[in-house]
Amino acid sequence: MKATNRKNIIILSLTLAVVMLGFGMVMPIFPFYIDSMGASGSELGLLTAISPFMQLLFAPIWGDVSDRRGRKPVLLIGILGYAISMLLYGLATQLWMLFVARGLGAILSAATLPTTYAYVSDSTSEEDRGGGIGILGAAMGLGVVLGPALGGLLATDSLSTPFFITAGLSFVTLLLIALFLPESLPVTARRGPADKTRFSARMAELWHALFSPIGILLLMAFLVSFGLTNFQSIFGLYALKKFDYGTEQVGWILTVVGLVSAVTQGVLTGPLTKRWGEATVIKVTLLASSLSFVLLALANSLAGVLLTTALFTLPNALLRPAVISLTSKNADTRQGVVMGLNNSFNSLGRIVGPIWAGFMFDINYDYPYLSGAAIMFVGFLISLAWVSQEGKDPARTELTPAADDY
Repeated sequence: MKATNRKNIIILSLTLAVVMLGFGMVMPIFPFYIDSMGASGSELGLLTAISPFMQLLFAPIWGDVSDRRGRKPVLLIGILGYAISMLLYGLATQLWMLFVARGLGAILSAATLPTTYAYVSDSTSEEDRGGGIGILGAAMGLGVVLGPALGGLLATDSLSTPFFITAGLSFVTLLLIALFLPESLPVTARRGPADKTRFSARMAELWHALFSPIGILLLMAFLVSFGLTNFQSIFGLYALKKFDYGTEQVGWILTVVGLVSAVTQGVLTGPLTKRWGEATVIKVTLLASSLSFVLLALANSLAGVLLTTALFTLPNALLRPAVISLTSKNADTRQGVVMGLNNSFNSLGRIVGPIWAGFMFDINYDYPYLSGAAIMFVGFLISLAWVSQEGKDPARTELTPAADDY
């Protein structure tokens, strides 16, 4: 990899590390923040769901804009939006202000991730691309792991402090990009005006895919993100109301989640899927996820919560890559289309999970996890009937034409 490209990837890695560090720092604080404003679990769920909903809508739009206008201006918009939203969070005194900050920040920051990956694709060879994307993934993972513990500690004196620190780091990152990151997409390589039929074609493709042979695997992708966000989105409020935990305890517990997830995906996923096959891993982890939801609801001490949280995280960390891998194996020649659909169903799970958890929490503190156990168990039964390791007949895996084909 050339020295110039290495410098650019370092800047991009720092950008994603700051974004994910901020995400991790905010995660244990958000429930305490909204509770101080008198919000309920359902309001927390709706607030959490805004971000994935806006990303589902706007990430493809920003990707299209970056293809036409260049990567750097879109990336700057994404980081600026993220920084402003963090600043608005810290200044908020009423719940409606948080909704405004969340919505505005999600619309603008949806530009960050797809544009960053597109930048790496522009500026690296096929041989170096995997390594570049791997560095970005490692930076994001580092932010997710360190963020919760750091956020929990910083919020001990003031819940606003982590928001202001994240905003400051984001503005510094914005300055680095503006001054030192060159544009990666030459004017001659940029696309013309956007095709107005693209969005409607994608929506039609999304709907059709659900009833295609890969529909069951897309349902599994939905369940993966539903289960994780059903746990994560409400956990801080759950810990506050049921155990009277503070931000520091919640931060450390969510740090355990990040560590277990990183170690599991880095060490266990490859060997287990190679030995047993993705289909078997999916079935076992769905059952384990269902059982661990029940254990989460039964835990009544800090040690028990830490243990059951780790037990919940382990199978769910295995489930996601297994679903992605098996979906890819069944995609034949339409890898880009199918992986895009997988990401869309993952986003849908991240929207539904927090909303479901919030409304269930307002009925009973344990209902998000007990209902999550029931839903994951239904997913396990579905996987027993329809998830198979065998590849599909290519004639049966055809999807509707991609938007580019319309």
